[in-house]
Amino acid sequence: MSFYRTTRTVFVIPVFLLTFSTLVQGFLQADEKPNLVFIIADDCTFREIGCYGGQAHTPNIDKLATEGMQFERCFQTAPMCSPTRHNIYTGLYPVKSGAYPNHTRAYDHVKSIVHYLQPLGYRVILSGKTHINPPSVFPFEKLKGKGGNNPDMAAINTLFEESANDGKPFCLFACSNEPHSPWDKGDASRYPPKDIKLPPYIVDTPVVRENFSRYLAEVTYYDSQVGEIVEMLDKHGLTENTLLMVVSEQGNSFPFAKWTCYDSGLQSAMIVRWPGKVKPGVRTRAMVGYVDVTPTFVEAAGGEPVEGLDGRSFMAVLKGETDQHNSYSYGIMTTRGIINGSDAYAIRSIRGFKYKLIRNLNHETKFTNACSKADYFQSMVEKAKAGDKTAERLVNAYHFRPPVELYQIEEDPLEQNNLAADPAYAKVVQRLSGKLDEWMQEQGDEGVATELKAKERQGNKRNKK
Repeated sequence: MSFYRTTRTVFVIPVFLLTFSTLVQGFLQADEKPNLVFIIADDCTFREIGCYGGQAHTPNIDKLATEGMQFERCFQTAPMCSPTRHNIYTGLYPVKSGAYPNHTRAYDHVKSIVHYLQPLGYRVILSGKTHINPPSVFPFEKLKGKGGNNPDMAAINTLFEESANDGKPFCLFACSNEPHSPWDKGDASRYPPKDIKLPPYIVDTPVVRENFSRYLAEVTYYDSQVGEIVEMLDKHGLTENTLLMVVSEQGNSFPFAKWTCYDSGLQSAMIVRWPGKVKPGVRTRAMVGYVDVTPTFVEAAGGEPVEGLDGRSFMAVLKGETDQHNSYSYGIMTTRGIINGSDAYAIRSIRGFKYKLIRNLNHETKFTNACSKADYFQSMVEKAKAGDKTAERLVNAYHFRPPVELYQIEEDPLEQNNLAADPAYAKVVQRLSGKLDEWMQEQGDEGVATELKAKERQGNKRNKK
């Protein structure tokens, strides 16, 4: 802060109330407050990103991984857009906050990160995709501009310029709508359909390859948005005092990712850069969740721990003081009320370091969603009808699930070998089931009964691309 600004501020505040030493102390405290920037994709499977071993060209995110900490075990709780975002901003799991189906809303009494950071002197801003309700719970400052469902880069540039000039700290959530379908952004020629690699759980058809090519192009487009924001931080001299967190949200809308509790639906990329605080080029296996973001930001901002949150700050992980955080990650999927969704197909999951257990509470019914209506999935169905046994197996596996699934997640990260019926793993199933029961009871989650009440928790408006 320049001497001119310091002198000017002295005239604003009555001099007899302040000594020079208290003025200086106050300015130091303000300067110590970091800016907080959270950048989130939309329907991006973490495995696509370059630094996670993916085939998408993501130079900006990859560079951030060399400048900060890369999380190998970051998870969200619900594999859909709306409950995921409520989860981030409230620090509460979906059933407890009331926001567990898609196109949902939190209970009126719930508080969000806005309520925690504003008293600490922060502007708390959201630019881009919202998908949250009601406004009283999420009174974000909205940047003036025309960004629509994507971050408004011109408005963000103005925000950074204002902060550089007045020194007021900010918390910005820059929410992309990419690579959510329809995949119509980016340069798909970088990804010739014949050359791309498909996951083994997706049926290989020309239509699938064409769609996957365009999807990868939008992953790269999202990376360019990250790069643009990073460049603006540099331009305005804000990099050194900014905690920057970049995540990928839930998985893509191809089979066995979004709308499921497999890791391809619940696991997320997370890169955190904070110069001088987070050691560069570090990978951590500490298990963290989106539910931990709000308490982490509150601690970074100098606030006291917020009582009643489900999430916990992982600041100690960021500072390199520990490589441990959560022991389990939990998942919940609600099909009731989603586009082309099964009337009720409740899924719950628990994931430890070695094993993952999934419960399909309405396994007798057929599992459907927007994916199963898409042209790429229908091309898989046609291939199955034509007699392809692999296609038939995968299509059936997507529509129909056993009541319990168990995976040795380290040896089988794509969850291909269900061990639930193997007597050798009976004690593992029992142990994880007990932990899952405890979590559901603590959350007030009654399973099928909660699923059937899902429409009561949906808002009146749908946020479309």
